Amino acid sequence: MKKLWVVRFFLFFTFANTNLTSGCFEHERKALLRFKCSIVSDPSGRLSSWQGNKCCHWQGVGCDNATGHVTRLDLEGDRSFLTRRYTKLKGNELNSCLAELSHLSYMDLSGAYFGGSPIPEFIGSLTQLRYLILYSAGFSGMVPHFIGNLSNLHLLDLGEMDLLVVDDFTWFSDLLSLTYLDLSRVSIVKAPNFDKVLLYMIPSLIELRLSGCDLSNSHFYRTHLDPNLTLSIIQKLDLSSNSFQGEFPLFLQNLTSLRGLDLSTNELNSSVPVMKKVVDLNLRQNNFKSIEDTRVWRLCQLKRLDLSFIFMEGGFTGPSTNGSECAQYALEALILDENNFGGQIPKSLGRLTALRELNLAGNDLTGTIPEALGNLTSLRVLYLCENTLTGSIPMSIGNMLLLQTLDLSSNQLNGAIPLSLGNLSELTVLYISDNFLQGPFPAIGQLSKLDSLDISNNSLSGVVTEAHFSNTSMLKYFDANSNYRLRFKISPDWKPPFKIGGFALQSCKIESEFPSWIRTQTSLRKLILSNTSISGPLPYWLRELPITMLDLSHNFLNGPLTNLPSNQIIKHKLKPPYRAIHSLLLKNNLFNGSIPDSVCNYTDLLILDLSGNMLSGGFPDCLGNVRSLNVLILSSNRLSGVIPNSLGNLGSSLQWLALNNNSFHGELPKTLANCTSLALLDLGENMFYGSIPKWIGEYMDLLSFLRLHKNSFTGPIPVELCERPRLQIMDLGENKLTGTIPRCFQNFGKMTEDDYSFFIPGYFEQSLIQIMKGVAREYTMTLKYVVDIELSSNKLVGEIPKELVLLSGLLSLNLSNNHLTGRIPDRIGDMNSLESLDLSINHLSGMIPQSLSALTFLSHLNLSHNNLSGRIPTGSQLQTLTDPSIYAANNELCGSPLPINCNHHEVLETGRNAEEDEDNDGDEKIWIYGATGGFTTGCMGIVAILVLKNRWRLAFFKFVGYYIGKKL
Repeated sequence: MKKLWVVRFFLFFTFANTNLTSGCFEHERKALLRFKCSIVSDPSGRLSSWQGNKCCHWQGVGCDNATGHVTRLDLEGDRSFLTRRYTKLKGNELNSCLAELSHLSYMDLSGAYFGGSPIPEFIGSLTQLRYLILYSAGFSGMVPHFIGNLSNLHLLDLGEMDLLVVDDFTWFSDLLSLTYLDLSRVSIVKAPNFDKVLLYMIPSLIELRLSGCDLSNSHFYRTHLDPNLTLSIIQKLDLSSNSFQGEFPLFLQNLTSLRGLDLSTNELNSSVPVMKKVVDLNLRQNNFKSIEDTRVWRLCQLKRLDLSFIFMEGGFTGPSTNGSECAQYALEALILDENNFGGQIPKSLGRLTALRELNLAGNDLTGTIPEALGNLTSLRVLYLCENTLTGSIPMSIGNMLLLQTLDLSSNQLNGAIPLSLGNLSELTVLYISDNFLQGPFPAIGQLSKLDSLDISNNSLSGVVTEAHFSNTSMLKYFDANSNYRLRFKISPDWKPPFKIGGFALQSCKIESEFPSWIRTQTSLRKLILSNTSISGPLPYWLRELPITMLDLSHNFLNGPLTNLPSNQIIKHKLKPPYRAIHSLLLKNNLFNGSIPDSVCNYTDLLILDLSGNMLSGGFPDCLGNVRSLNVLILSSNRLSGVIPNSLGNLGSSLQWLALNNNSFHGELPKTLANCTSLALLDLGENMFYGSIPKWIGEYMDLLSFLRLHKNSFTGPIPVELCERPRLQIMDLGENKLTGTIPRCFQNFGKMTEDDYSFFIPGYFEQSLIQIMKGVAREYTMTLKYVVDIELSSNKLVGEIPKELVLLSGLLSLNLSNNHLTGRIPDRIGDMNSLESLDLSINHLSGMIPQSLSALTFLSHLNLSHNNLSGRIPTGSQLQTLTDPSIYAANNELCGSPLPINCNHHEVLETGRNAEEDEDNDGDEKIWIYGATGGFTTGCMGIVAILVLKNRWRLAFFKFVGYYIGKKL
């Protein structure tokens, strides 16, 4: 017997060494490698570990510890719609080599995409499979019947493949062990009897997902009559994103085992029936008019209810206070965010004592936060943000001892932060930003589990010291932005208890050199210290921190830019997939020297703002290599030289380019035409010359702001600019432009409407300096509302095009200091948004149109130094413009506010401009000739009658003699 055991051991050892290569069967290892070779794209490097002999150690591969066979292939994907397509493996088809993995019990290919190929037949041979997950794997065609051979399947996920079709469901009933089935977005409605098979003919099915399958009430109109429906053991049913309308589907009440039901994103509008076992009900994004219509306060057994994003109107009615509907509620989560509920928060919510989560965010709730909410002592999550709540934060919130997340941001709360918040020892997230809270900094030292704290945009005051952070070792994010009266007085030797990831103190006061305690924050990714009055040079240790977003704008920092965070250090310290520095904002400081080439190493940089410093030297040629750059602002420095051709390498990534107020010169590089996504191009206050390139109008489809002010551009204004309908600011003032104003400016659609939609992604200060109402102003928050044409101080000739009056959205028009002739367009009053009009220092003539008085928003007007004549119009808005200099040096003008009175025979011109006179001259001549001809014909007719009719002639003379005699 002992010899037999030895022989068996020897044979097993020999077999193992023959077929296994370091714990992996060779034929299975080769099959996996063939699969890897069939993958044409691996953007996240998921298969990079698939090398060497130990395939059981490869990422996503699992083996049986006893046999060594591959039993698990887990290529799970990111199910987020926004990111999954960027991380997926890609292949043309699923390679049949995986048939060699005959011992597979788990296969998840949701992290791959197979280009619309059919589900391969070999999958039907993997009979050991218990879990088959092909979610969003890009297969198409008929769902093959051979999947019915997989009798051991517990889970089958074919979701999110809208090119898959099920033509027959009968074979599904062979999957006797199936407990989970996902057919979301698969075409199933043409298969006969699909409702019966799915609802009760798969005997062990517990969870069924049919989201987005184009189902409606009509597909189930007789299902509720089927007596077998009560045999269903389905406990969780997902029917979201379908086309159910009106009344609740009747068959759902017969699913007696149902506990979770998702009907979100449909069009239901009737009351919800009582389903005694359902504890989780999702009705998000339906068509209920009010919460009363749902009658949900009858559902006493519910534990989770989601009625968000329905935009129900009227007041928010809570459960009855007398218990007439339910003596007690089991509700643990009530989700009602993003509706239009008005009125106060009902006190009766205090009856929901089992609540763990209450979300009323994004409504129109008013009044104070009721003290009765303090009765919800089981609450873990409370969202009341984005309402119009007033008053103070109630002390009773301190009774919610289990609270973990509290969000009261974006309301109108005032008063001090209550000390009772210190009782919330379980609190991890506290957001009270964007209110009117006053008083001292909150006592967060007692909140030992606090992870995120946002108190920004309030009116907190006082001194903050290191003592406030004495017990905050868990703190990862802190934002105190825009609390202008908060002063941070922290010892430079302080060693914080936390390792923070985000720290923001914009517009608080530090009033010292760069805070040295920050050097200990080796996990710091986001640092905002703008407008904090810090001074001195950048510390050398700043290079060592893994910061990816740095804002030090509006301070007194000086010296060269030599200690910026190092991209190489960031890559070394951050775990993949890392992202290096993406935002560098150093605006309005005292930095000097040249822009270092090290900036060009920020390969993930999206936003670079170095404006308002004393930087010198040229434009770094290597910036053209930062292909991710969206925003580049180098305004108001001492930079010089030409713009390199390499700038065009940024191509469609670049959306915002501001180089104004420097000393750049030369012609604009033609490669800049590659930057087709530019929304802003500001090259003002430089020494550029040559003609304005036509390609600005030909290729920059998204251009909204064009500013070439105060350069030396020559030649005519290119008509190609008219091809940019989004343009809302065009400033070509103070150049040497010639020719006429193009009539096609009427194509500027953004200037003819009140559409102020404008968006550039990312965190940076959007600003533009523009002369409005005769004064240079910097526009930041209101930039999107500015609509302006500025052509002053050029050499433009000809008349003002009458087409300009079609720009009814224009706020400012400045054509001053040119050589324009002719008359002011008579219909200038149609430009009803105009606030500023400057036509001074030209050669305009004729009378001022009366329609000018219709410009009810006009607050700045300059018509001086022209050849205008006649009476100055009067009107409601013109009555407020009483400065005589508005009309100075027009020798033939008269009337208020000039001291020259008009003669009685001088009347206002209400008619036409010169061009219209010319157009209508022919009509007037026709009228005169017609009237004269008619008069002459009439007279000749009378004379002929008197000559030919003797009796008429005697009567006529008798009448005339009698009339004259009577008068005498």
